[in-house]
Amino acid sequence: MTSGEDFSIQLTIPHRVRFTRDAFSQSNSTIWDVLQTNGQAKILVFIEEAVAEATPGLLASVRECVNSAEGYQLAEILILPGAEAAKRDNAVLQSALDAVEKYKIDRHSYMFCIGGGAFLDVIGFAAATAHRGVRFVRFPTTTLAQDDSGVGVKNGINAYGKKNFIGAFAVPYAVINDFAFLETQDELMRRAGLIEAVKVALVKDGEFFSWIEENVQALRAFEMAAVEEAVERSALLHAQHIALGGDPFENGNSRPLDYGHWSAHKLEQLTDFELSHAEAVAVGVAIDSVYAMLEGRLDSASCERILAVIQGLDLPLWHESLELFDENDRRRVYNGLEEFREHLGGELTVLLLKSIGTGQDVHSMDEELLEKAIAHLASLSLSTT
Repeated sequence: MTSGEDFSIQLTIPHRVRFTRDAFSQSNSTIWDVLQTNGQAKILVFIEEAVAEATPGLLASVRECVNSAEGYQLAEILILPGAEAAKRDNAVLQSALDAVEKYKIDRHSYMFCIGGGAFLDVIGFAAATAHRGVRFVRFPTTTLAQDDSGVGVKNGINAYGKKNFIGAFAVPYAVINDFAFLETQDELMRRAGLIEAVKVALVKDGEFFSWIEENVQALRAFEMAAVEEAVERSALLHAQHIALGGDPFENGNSRPLDYGHWSAHKLEQLTDFELSHAEAVAVGVAIDSVYAMLEGRLDSASCERILAVIQGLDLPLWHESLELFDENDRRRVYNGLEEFREHLGGELTVLLLKSIGTGQDVHSMDEELLEKAIAHLASLSLSTT
């Protein structure tokens, strides 16, 4: 190689995603088929508090499963607070890092994390930074985490009033989607998490969206056969984009998997996270879909189908936090556009739909047109209440 000549190599990092039921059953080998051991690998297990409470016998099952696995040692099982509150300061993160030190977890060890997306984010950040990376195995327990964030490569906590300001990209050693955990959620969480399946279908797979449309009543009723198919198809679309889309760590400006999220993240902040991520995404997807229709980019029939599916899942098209204004009489949600740009750097890049299953990046949004989109959704929301 001559002086000044570029040198580059291609790294291949496996992204292992598995689907199963009752992963910690003694008769289920899914976990051990995907892991490897040097004969004495430690396993430190973190369980979200709400999941432990909703799943009697989980601790005993995990303990028995790990203790019976040849070549592995159970370090400890820790139960910690989860949900969005876990991301709002570094208390849970510090507890996880303290445990890594206390139990002498090394880079041949594993950290298991059983919980929803926010909990996975926090413990995943600890795993990504301790020893510059401990093998991390995710066990997502919510619809939202199983069909989207749990199969991703992001983690972190909130700071400076902004979502995911501190974090890292790190490919988990494995993701085990255990469908049995989905039954531990409350009814709203079950339904709401499906919005990420709707989102990825809109930007990646029109046939999948049609399937969701045809099965929306079964999904709303949380019939497990339909839910499991939706979750698996959504998770694979997300994972395939991350692995094969050419920009797994978002070094560029395009963020197709964040369709509808520029406003969703801001709405969460404006409500002090009382509005769930899934509900905020439903509103965000509705806003961007109507905006694309008003702009003439998306046909009205397609837009109506999208809104009908969101309503069919009994999710909101509008939220009162959209009516918060700053001292200049500008909607505060519009600050989400600059924060969305700032999070990646470079120019603002927002994906809008050309058709169901096909998106197109744009680099500006007209606030007058956004006003019309929000007004349209407000009128629809009023007509259905």
